[in-house]
Amino acid sequence: MAEFKAEPRHWLLIGALLLALYASYLLIAPYVGALVLAFVLSLLCISLHKRLEARLPGKPNLAAALSCIALVLVIVIPAGLVFFAIVQQAAQFTKQSYQWLSKGGAEQLLQNAFIVNTKQKVEYYLPIDSIDTQDIVQRLTEFASSFGKVLLDMGTKLVGDITGVLFGLFLMLFVLFFLLRDHDKVVDAIHWLIPLSRSQENALLVEAKSVARSAVMGSFLTGIAQGIVGGIAMAIVGLPGLFWGTMMAFASFIPLVGTALIWLPAALYLGLTGEWGWAAFLAAWGVIVVGSIDNFLRPILMQGSSNMNTLMIFLSLIGGIQLFGLIGVIYGPIIFALTIVLLKLYAIEFKSFLEQQDNS
Repeated sequence: MAEFKAEPRHWLLIGALLLALYASYLLIAPYVGALVLAFVLSLLCISLHKRLEARLPGKPNLAAALSCIALVLVIVIPAGLVFFAIVQQAAQFTKQSYQWLSKGGAEQLLQNAFIVNTKQKVEYYLPIDSIDTQDIVQRLTEFASSFGKVLLDMGTKLVGDITGVLFGLFLMLFVLFFLLRDHDKVVDAIHWLIPLSRSQENALLVEAKSVARSAVMGSFLTGIAQGIVGGIAMAIVGLPGLFWGTMMAFASFIPLVGTALIWLPAALYLGLTGEWGWAAFLAAWGVIVVGSIDNFLRPILMQGSSNMNTLMIFLSLIGGIQLFGLIGVIYGPIIFALTIVLLKLYAIEFKSFLEQQDNS
């Protein structure tokens, strides 16, 4: 095999290509979320799509269209219905909370013996001024009022931006259609364009697929499962189950505290209002049932990230959320996993040089 020698025209071409790629990225930057979601869904659905395609030989367009339609029927429509139900429960809960505060519920709660004793101990041991309970009540009332306004604004914004939401959904399905239909061609094109050996390319692609699947399975499905069982407990104790279950699903993405950010204050509220039995039930349910899902289900679902230890998974999740928002739970693990693969490829490619440097 003749050795390749880079010439000035090659570097010029590479520079122009990088500039064109950056310009192309700027064009699609507003829609990256939809594109990445389509990519991840294609990885999750490709096995089922291949089975459907085998039943429809010679009809790749029909098979891809049916796969997208099935995705809409199974995921998109139910998710939309659940979302509107969540908004309805949230608005109802906000209204009830404001009425409870206006009728003196907070004042009665703050007169609880446990809270009074805790307040006295805090004021005695900590160098702070006396805690004004009336100020706390006022702030809670303002928060309830502002929270309702925030929900109303969010609803108005979503209704006003319904065109953008529908466009993002259409774009995601449009891209997913081609990714499913032309999956083999896309993979072959990636193999052809990446200037690495086939074994190195396979290592990168396999790891990207594995981590993308595990990130979705490990993060989103664990969050959904925790939200469902947490919402059931909330409904049992008399709180809006769908709304708080959804809040617990989102809280599951927060490192360290997780769903305890929701069920622990709820259990304390029930205890302080005299419902100690329901408070104990909710706390036990949160620790045993909801907590066990996170401890057992997440590691099983994220086994594709086995090359990353717990610390790296933790850092990839919080870093991804910080940089990219919720979609960062996918971006973060993929970036870390590909970095690990590239480091391994680097160690193999430059093994003799590294050994020479280490021995010198």
